[in-house]
Amino acid sequence: MIRKSVTMSDVAKELGVSTVSVSKALTGKDGVSASVREAILKKAEEMGYRYTGSKKEPEREHHNIGIIISEHFISKDAYYSRLYEKTMMMMADEKQIGLLEIIKKDAQKNLQPPVLMTSEQIEGVIVLGQMSKKYLSMLRKFGLPILYMDFYDEDIREDSVISDSVFGSGLLTNYLIHKGHERIAFVGSIRSTSSIMDRYIGYYRAMLTAGLAVEEGWLIEDRNEEGDRIVPILPSNMPTAFVCNSDATAFELVKQLQGMGYNVPGDISVVGFDNFIYSEMSTPKITTYGVDTDALALNTIRIMLEKLENSDYSVGRVLIPGTMVERESVKELK
Repeated sequence: MIRKSVTMSDVAKELGVSTVSVSKALTGKDGVSASVREAILKKAEEMGYRYTGSKKEPEREHHNIGIIISEHFISKDAYYSRLYEKTMMMMADEKQIGLLEIIKKDAQKNLQPPVLMTSEQIEGVIVLGQMSKKYLSMLRKFGLPILYMDFYDEDIREDSVISDSVFGSGLLTNYLIHKGHERIAFVGSIRSTSSIMDRYIGYYRAMLTAGLAVEEGWLIEDRNEEGDRIVPILPSNMPTAFVCNSDATAFELVKQLQGMGYNVPGDISVVGFDNFIYSEMSTPKITTYGVDTDALALNTIRIMLEKLENSDYSVGRVLIPGTMVERESVKELK
């Protein structure tokens, strides 16, 4: 029987460190402490590993990584389809294998675990988009590395990669204020996802900071309890501007306002969030805050790979900054 040679990865697993750390220790490079370097050198000798002298960083191992997403997002929110596609393409660039499983509504309600996890096909799982607390708790029982993408949960603490929703929404609200708007409403169901809640917080903080009142009826629902989109019920006391939690909501709101006889932005201004296709499909095109989906996907993959190489690796909540994109949906008030 041929004995398998010991690799850097084998040494790394024994010590619970990354393969890169092992490489740096063996090649005398900076980036690891003296105690860790000593432990790596000792373990490598014990295991019979012999460094060949190559100066190349070790290639990452190939891993099977699951991506699970609620059917609600994949069927009714094209933004998540784009985010999934980007993640899969970047995973292929990293020579990793991504496996998708769409979790049906009944499966989530009945706490039916993903087949990818029960069949032991994956080594780690990326949860794309908000899921119920009970379902997230169930996933943890499998003991696999888990990473939340585009949401977080304050009760179930797992590492997450999210867009900077508080800052982005605050930036949009301040933009409207600087354009002379004082009567500004928010459109979004804040209990639907953590990102919508954060976008409301950014809006509300900007209003408070500017000394502006948020009138009753200016927090406007755009989804029902199931998370499906609904037609917003607009207040009788109309604002001069709306901050929307997404470009999809802003797109539908513009059409709704125009159907009611309002001119956008002549009578009412509208801003969105995401810089997704809806913002450019709209007439007028919508001013928005652009989420850096490339950075979101890339950071998610790299963090997951580190978690797979080092079971103690943790990053907490990683915020991905974006940029404001100014278009034609806002009027400056004099």
